[in-house]
Amino acid sequence: MVDVVGWLEESRQLIEAWINDDVAGMDPQAGSVEEAMAYSLQAGGKRLRPQLVLAAADYMEVAWDQVKPAALAVEYLHTYSLIHDDLPAMDNDDLRRGKPTSHKMFGDAMAILAGDALLTEAFVKLSTLADRGFSSAGALAAVGRLASSAGREGLVRGQVQDLAAERRDISIEALEAIHRKKTGALFEACLAIPPLLREDDAAAGALSRFGQHFGLAFQIVDDILNVIGDSAKLGKATGTDAGLGKATYPRLIGVEAARQLVMEHVGEAKRCLDAERAGILYGLLEFAVNRTW
Repeated sequence: MVDVVGWLEESRQLIEAWINDDVAGMDPQAGSVEEAMAYSLQAGGKRLRPQLVLAAADYMEVAWDQVKPAALAVEYLHTYSLIHDDLPAMDNDDLRRGKPTSHKMFGDAMAILAGDALLTEAFVKLSTLADRGFSSAGALAAVGRLASSAGREGLVRGQVQDLAAERRDISIEALEAIHRKKTGALFEACLAIPPLLREDDAAAGALSRFGQHFGLAFQIVDDILNVIGDSAKLGKATGTDAGLGKATYPRLIGVEAARQLVMEHVGEAKRCLDAERAGILYGLLEFAVNRTW
């Protein structure tokens, strides 16, 4: 039987150590962009995205150290997206992971620059993958996949569509399309990178499909928690979606129907993979959807 709890703690501690070592190497000084980068990187969080990289590496029988640059890259990219998402011009949040958001600590300009630096640094990390025993073709495929997940047809497109949907009535299909890009694209990339590094297109496809359903289930839970969650436990404000007129699953179909949709995506996700190899990935999926309702 797979010890998911032990795996989660072991992987989280390793990821934290990698991040802390990396931050120390930046030598963040007061008033520098590195200080703002370090503040958000070390603010805590689940580290779910780099854990997905490691879980996909396990699925592909790839050593964790080999995919370390990719694990750091996805966490850097995710942290950039949170900094920018919290800005007054976007979702205008004051709290993230139980702490003041970057722009509240350092001002809008430094927060923007810290996000820009983290995004760019993610690709600096990925550029070292060919030095970890992977082919140049595999490393290039991984770089391309993460770039597309973050760019105009991925996270950025999803954010644009999300802002455009505020205070409007949209269909459930349109909402799903938004979150396949805004949330799901990065989840898919995290899972696809290890098989792409091994040049295994079939496994990359299966893990991407798993990631698509994983991302949608995760986002629906996020929407539900914004309605009925405990801000003290979540480390961020609740009720903000309604205040901004966000298109969310509870708003469109109600909380109970949204919960049912979560379980449908969980079932679809599990059908994408070889169950004998996917114990940790299934555990991560359950962990992601069983956050405090």
